[in-house]
Amino acid sequence: MINLKNTNVVLTGATGGIGSSILDELVNAEANILATGTNEIKLNEIKNKYQSVKVEKFDISEHKEIENFINKVNDKMENKIDILINNAGITSDNLSIRMKEEEWKKVIDINLTSTFLISKNVIKKMLKNKKGKIINIASVVGHTGNIGQANYTASKAGLVAMSKSFALEYGKKNINVNCVSPGFITTDMTNKIDENYKETLKSRIPLDRFGDPKDVANTVIFLCSKLSDYITGETIHVNGGMYFS
Repeated sequence: MINLKNTNVVLTGATGGIGSSILDELVNAEANILATGTNEIKLNEIKNKYQSVKVEKFDISEHKEIENFINKVNDKMENKIDILINNAGITSDNLSIRMKEEEWKKVIDINLTSTFLISKNVIKKMLKNKKGKIINIASVVGHTGNIGQANYTASKAGLVAMSKSFALEYGKKNINVNCVSPGFITTDMTNKIDENYKETLKSRIPLDRFGDPKDVANTVIFLCSKLSDYITGETIHVNGGMYFS
């Protein structure tokens, strides 16, 4: 069993289906965790469930506030952020010719630009500590494309390319940067998919089922651990064989 005792971890998007599962596994691994999100009710649920987890409400779309927020988080983690997990993200689907510029910008700004700004400011802290790991949650559709998601797929593909650039820039500084790319995972988002379309999607998955959030969380925990110390610039696909890189 992986143990992350005395390891300080910052997790964004902690209140969603995948984020909640990542949080559960981090707690099981005994990490010191600071969890962020925008859903106040779910954040309070985290506080009540796990008294050991530090919780901060923060909207990552507030770009001008990110630097101050990371400074605040760094202080709360006693000037040592060992691991950053960028899980927060949104969708705003529409066919390309109908997609408004605001729909495009909002998804790119939150999924890609916010992740860049958070990572940039955390990397500054990691450089002082001479080590760190960043794990970005991408998506299978960032590799395959998807109807009605030009904005979302572009943001996730950009996340993968950006992570490779970070890995090249900071590998010699002992900072590992990787992506986990989930396929179709059973969450509130996929529960809204029409049942007939679900069956169509499953027919494209060799394992013939949607994944569980824990499948993603297990991979994230591996990348958090010392077992992954010689892995950087990579994307690990968790999609039941739906897509092979």
